[in-house]
Amino acid sequence: MDRYILYGDLRSGSATAEMALAEIGAPVDLREVPLEGDHQLAEDYRRINPMGRVPTLVLPDGTVVTESLAILLTLADRHPEAGLLPPPGDSTRARALRWMTLAAGEFYPHVTRSDYPQRFSADPAHAPAIRERARQMGREIWLMVEREAAPDPFILGDRFSLADIYLSVLTRWLGGDEWTPLHCPRLDRLAQAVAARPGAGPVWRKHFSGGSISP
Repeated sequence: MDRYILYGDLRSGSATAEMALAEIGAPVDLREVPLEGDHQLAEDYRRINPMGRVPTLVLPDGTVVTESLAILLTLADRHPEAGLLPPPGDSTRARALRWMTLAAGEFYPHVTRSDYPQRFSADPAHAPAIRERARQMGREIWLMVEREAAPDPFILGDRFSLADIYLSVLTRWLGGDEWTPLHCPRLDRLAQAVAARPGAGPVWRKHFSGGSISP
């Protein structure tokens, strides 16, 4: 099987792609781009990803894919045998995509505001309030997902999917290691179920229980 190249860092969005690749069983070269110190903004990396963000996935044919949701959907399309999503036309596929898209479109921006609040006001004094409000709004989203999606243990019940990979990672952000178990026990059980899988589990534990980005 051809090799992928994945650029990322521990606990970043690249964890989702790395977990999906582990479920597929696809070989991958991991390239570390430490967010500490803003290495993602370096000129050589921005030639690969002009947005200066992680993750970035390079397909075996050299095609560059950015944005974690696009990367996951690309992998599902390229490897249907892995069953990472229900087939097109299946209503359960729509359910999985609903919650993945909500997380990407609504939660992810709050992470950016929390991590880089100075970007969202010309007045540096506003940064603490921007960060705090971003954390509050991000957590409101998870409370809604907890209630409405009601994972048991996965978003699609007993059927594991990419939605579980995505949510298991994103719910760890904004202090989610401590907050999620207390306030969203269903989502926390989802994460623990992902962490117990033979494919994605070791990768999840590497990112969220300490470890190195290198295999």
